[in-house]
Amino acid sequence: MSGSSSELFGFIASELAKFVADEDKGNSSSNGKKRELGFTFSFPVRQLSIASGTLVKWTKAFSIDDAVGEDVVAELQTAMEKQGLDMHVAALINDAVGTLAGARYYDEDVIAGVIFGTGTNAAYVEKANAIPKWEGELPNSGDMVINMEWGNFYSPHLPVTEYDQALDSESLNPGEQIYEKLTSGMYLGEIVRRVLLKLSLQCAIFGDIDHTHLKTHFLLRTPHISAMHHDETPDLKIVAEKLEENLEITGTSLETRKIVVEICDIVARRAARLAAAGVAGILKKLGRDGPTEKHRSVIAIDGGLFEHYSKFSKCLETTLCELLGEEASELVAVKHVDDGSGIGAALIAASQSRYRNTE
Repeated sequence: MSGSSSELFGFIASELAKFVADEDKGNSSSNGKKRELGFTFSFPVRQLSIASGTLVKWTKAFSIDDAVGEDVVAELQTAMEKQGLDMHVAALINDAVGTLAGARYYDEDVIAGVIFGTGTNAAYVEKANAIPKWEGELPNSGDMVINMEWGNFYSPHLPVTEYDQALDSESLNPGEQIYEKLTSGMYLGEIVRRVLLKLSLQCAIFGDIDHTHLKTHFLLRTPHISAMHHDETPDLKIVAEKLEENLEITGTSLETRKIVVEICDIVARRAARLAAAGVAGILKKLGRDGPTEKHRSVIAIDGGLFEHYSKFSKCLETTLCELLGEEASELVAVKHVDDGSGIGAALIAASQSRYRNTE
């Protein structure tokens, strides 16, 4: 997605104005108070305060250069004023932090919030005195939330293939967000497409076809491969339908459709196992990964990939148990939190309300 900062935040403000107009029907009373909101912004930000932060860089194929380095709250505030919205951003929240806050509000055993959707990120609760770059007085609680931005993690030990390398080099942010490109919903379908293209060009698994659609980037999306991966019909009818609908590939044999399902399985399983390794890393950092641990640990996960791609989520959970061992895994729960980031943003905004102590 490309464009200008004013276009992006103008669109957000216009949609917000529509929502407010719908909600205000039949209710004109505001009690003289300015509306407050929590702003969930799912990109790396250098947080300056609870309600301000400058954009570090874009991820997930966004490319809006004039917004980088700008205060995203100020940009939204300006756009809202142009829409005539009498609103105030009370809190700027990352989606992983929001998921953590929303889930922990209902369950104090939640130690981390994780996103597996279009992109991926995680946040967890750390002891402030364990943060090497902490400056100033420690918070009264002694705890601090760490926004990991783990989508940008890279290690030479990651199982990067030629397909991943090609995808990365042709992306808007080459060399960045490698872990995200291996594990998140935006990229899994594209990886499968690239594998199918090579097999078709070199082995003609689909016969003599026109490769125009198969060569089109991001034409095969993760919901498509999820549907094929979960196909349990005897003749893999859904696989045939998705190949025809999205890639205009027809007349495939059952054997070829089985190969397609196997490729979907390999790509999704790799993503899920890497995702589980990330979660296990958080538990290890907090010392909650061993058999002597006696505290219950809940990992709250939000995002469409985890919610809708059941083979991905099941593989993540079984891999986490495998990594932790049977005894330790009994005290670790993975919990799906629907719209956790939105709920968390609302809760944090409410906690920062300028009207909190006036009623």
